[in-house]
Amino acid sequence: MITKLLQKLRVVWGKQRRKKDTTTKDWLQIVMITSLGVTAVVLGVRELNWLQSWELSAYDQMLRLRPKEAPDSRILLVTITEDDIQREQSSLSDTVINRLLAKLQSYQPRVIGLDLYRTTQKNLAVGLARNNIISVCAFTSSIASPDNPEIAPPPNFSTDNVGFTDLLSDEDHVVRRSLLFAHSEKDRKCKTQFSFAAQLATKYLKKQNINLVFPNQHDFEFGNTLFRTLTKNSGGYQHLDARGHQILINYHNPNHFFKQVTLTQVLKNQINPHLVKDHLVIIGTTARSVTQSFYTPYSQPPRMPSVFIHAQITSQIISTVLDGRPLIWYWSNWAEAIWVWGWSLLGGVLAWKFRHPLHLGLTDGAMLGCLVAICYLLFIGTTGWIPIIPSALALVFTGLSVMAYTTYQTQQQTKIIILQVEKQQEVIAQLNTLLKETSHIQDTLPPSPVVSPPSRSPLLRGRYEITTVLGSGGFGCTYLAADTQRPGHPICVVKQLMPARRDPKFLQVARRLFDTEAEILEVLGKHNQIPELLAYFEENHEFYLVQEYIQGHALSEELPPIQGIKDEDSVIKILKEILGILEFVHEYRVIHRDIKPSNIIRSITDNRLVLIDFGAVKLMQPPATEKTELATVAIGTRGYAPPEQFIGYPRLNSDIYALGIIAIQAITGILPQELQPHADTGTIMWRQWAQVSEELAVILDKMVRYHFSDRYQSAAAVLQDLKQITS
Repeated sequence: MITKLLQKLRVVWGKQRRKKDTTTKDWLQIVMITSLGVTAVVLGVRELNWLQSWELSAYDQMLRLRPKEAPDSRILLVTITEDDIQREQSSLSDTVINRLLAKLQSYQPRVIGLDLYRTTQKNLAVGLARNNIISVCAFTSSIASPDNPEIAPPPNFSTDNVGFTDLLSDEDHVVRRSLLFAHSEKDRKCKTQFSFAAQLATKYLKKQNINLVFPNQHDFEFGNTLFRTLTKNSGGYQHLDARGHQILINYHNPNHFFKQVTLTQVLKNQINPHLVKDHLVIIGTTARSVTQSFYTPYSQPPRMPSVFIHAQITSQIISTVLDGRPLIWYWSNWAEAIWVWGWSLLGGVLAWKFRHPLHLGLTDGAMLGCLVAICYLLFIGTTGWIPIIPSALALVFTGLSVMAYTTYQTQQQTKIIILQVEKQQEVIAQLNTLLKETSHIQDTLPPSPVVSPPSRSPLLRGRYEITTVLGSGGFGCTYLAADTQRPGHPICVVKQLMPARRDPKFLQVARRLFDTEAEILEVLGKHNQIPELLAYFEENHEFYLVQEYIQGHALSEELPPIQGIKDEDSVIKILKEILGILEFVHEYRVIHRDIKPSNIIRSITDNRLVLIDFGAVKLMQPPATEKTELATVAIGTRGYAPPEQFIGYPRLNSDIYALGIIAIQAITGILPQELQPHADTGTIMWRQWAQVSEELAVILDKMVRYHFSDRYQSAAAVLQDLKQITS
């Protein structure tokens, strides 16, 4: 018993999900293919180095927006300003610098860095202990400064006490990277392999028994702290010249920098000795007349003197080793590709869900904000540099591509359906003419055969086994049937449509109408609140439609007098649900023509309303035996169909009229046939029997206006007004 029950539940569940799974599979395939294509294009454009400048600009902006950090108290900057140079009345001779060095050494610093270039420096630090003094040189290389002349170090300094000061600028002339170690050619005067900042940090950390180690040819370590160096495609860079050992500079905000004193203050004993004792002291010029300045991510537009940049790099190394200050990290190429693809997928999903350009634009804008927020939070929280620009482009272009494709697909389907509708109207006109002729020749024709269920053996079309007769009439019968060729023999609905006449001319016109109608139903059945058309065929001059079976009850069972008058919220909920279906149907310029409570089914599986019984194929039924009006080319049920429909000119808002009548029936408990029209306007009078808000009453009145031009022109317009009264 339980096994049979579970089997039935699986059949019902599978039947309800089959259409959704097919649709899901289709859109998922579209989104997957589009996102992969867009991701490949974006990454290809990135590989061509066309996005680097944008990505670097985003990186600079994140640096500028970071919260300020505490200054590095281990470093003291001794700056030589324009005032210092004028006061000394010299170009910083060895005598002046030696006085400065002697004064500083008397305060017992751990290391002194001297970032100064002068034409003559033969007597630099003469008479002073030079083991803790680091001087500078510069060499010419294609990595750093190929156009600058080589500058030799002081002749009385050993290589271990010299560091090169070459700085790396990107194509936009901004210094974001630091070259810490590089090989110098043998015939060069600047022979050190250490940068000025690396030499200072190495000497400082060595005092604490933390030594520099190179575990491989790419990375280096201070103690247990590993520094991974840049590669050619690190972060937002593409095809970077990554020779030597380079790292990204983790800048401090220049407005919250290191402690600074001037040369004059030191020489005049105007500083606190504790600022120097056991500290790292870096000496350099800030005077524009004698020093070179560089653009940094903080330049807007002032440039930063080189001594400040070297101090930044030195502080970064020391703080990383001693304080655990994180280095700027980035993902591998594969990880970044997956990240970009993820945002591309998101853009495709959003485009499928929000197909209106305005809605998609607003949603994409919100997602771009989320993308920037995520990348920024990762940057300030973990110093992770995650791609922003490629991800944003992938999100937007995938969304646009999916929307363009779905719009094109919808337009193509709409063109097909419009063509079928036009053919349908032509056939309806022919069929109407033939039906009118019936009244003149009815006596000469043999009586219409009595419709009976198809023989159970053989199966209908060798596949469908009739189990139950749901209804019958002059037009034919509706059956429940088991599909014997599908697993579990699921139940479906078979509609047998018997033409009013059997003469070849009438059959030919009826066949054309049947084919065009079936093609329309096949497209409409993709909506999950419209029964799916499973098959259609002709046997023995009778036409058959096989549709998805919706298990449930008709909306008529929920309306008064069966269940009593509906409250306003329930009516609005019904309206919204059916209007959503009509919005889809009307998009294809298709008119249902027979909206009434018995053609709306409440599904037992998910409680949704399903719109059934589309079709102009009803015109094949004999006019004398069917309640539906066929005096002209009309289809509809009296009371629910508007005036224009009964004279053969239905409009899209004819369906809106019928739905408005259903809502009025639900609120008043009065059948549509019992409502009287206004003598002057022709619009039905109903308000005196209803207790409803003025806002909803105005909407219902506009839905059921006598003349179609006075009604709502689209389901979307009704939904918009309903949204305003429920928000």
